[in-house]
Amino acid sequence: MTEDEIHAAATALLQAEKMGIQIGLLSLQHPGMTMDDAYAVQAALMTAKLVEGRKVIGWKIGLTSRAMQDALKIDTPDSGVLFDDMVFETGGVVPEGRFIQPRVEAEIAFVMKAPLEGRVTRDAVIAATDYVCPALEILDTRIQRSDPATGRARVIADTISDNAANAGIVLGEARHDPRLVDLRWVGAVVSRDGEVEETGLGAGVLNDPVMGLVWLSERMGTYGQAIRPGQVILSGSFIRPLECPPGSHVEADFGAFGQVGISFA
Repeated sequence: MTEDEIHAAATALLQAEKMGIQIGLLSLQHPGMTMDDAYAVQAALMTAKLVEGRKVIGWKIGLTSRAMQDALKIDTPDSGVLFDDMVFETGGVVPEGRFIQPRVEAEIAFVMKAPLEGRVTRDAVIAATDYVCPALEILDTRIQRSDPATGRARVIADTISDNAANAGIVLGEARHDPRLVDLRWVGAVVSRDGEVEETGLGAGVLNDPVMGLVWLSERMGTYGQAIRPGQVILSGSFIRPLECPPGSHVEADFGAFGQVGISFA
């Protein structure tokens, strides 16, 4: 993609988010679109949001499960940017109309106390982490799931461009030292409107959620980015996304690890 095409795609996504609408598949408009092109669109979108006054508070890792990767015919996760206006308090309510088609995933969040850049080890990730806590990620898509005319489905380039479908973050109040918890065995029972919909374990995230940050640090290094102290990293979901129409209430019970919930007006 040319610089003008990248800028135009980012502008279209920004306007779609503001207007609460979805645009057509970027991968259909640009048949040769690569993952590098998609991350360039995401970076242009991030720049536009920073110009508007938003602040980067962290990063999300997506498509970490084998099932999701198989569905999109890929063998790598993706990542997106967390902004300050995406934060919701646990037990809070998302205002009506804030999102287009919100979905929720349960994850383990890492809050950093030291930087990570380029290739790092698992031990380095643990040492750089201040604490881990239960979290929910709110997903939304500003790009259509499929093209109405051709039936062609959204692909990884569309998802990455759309900030990895990121829309919101909810952190639980419990905090844990990652050196004292085997995150592979941290799991959650996730309910919507009082009915259990999903269960899962941290091991569903690249066999170990810590390895998500190992992957993220290396990926960011290839684009001249780095994980900074104080940033929040969503390590990836270990459940399928739950649709959240108006009036929904989602609660994730992580047992001794903590609880986190959010409602939609």
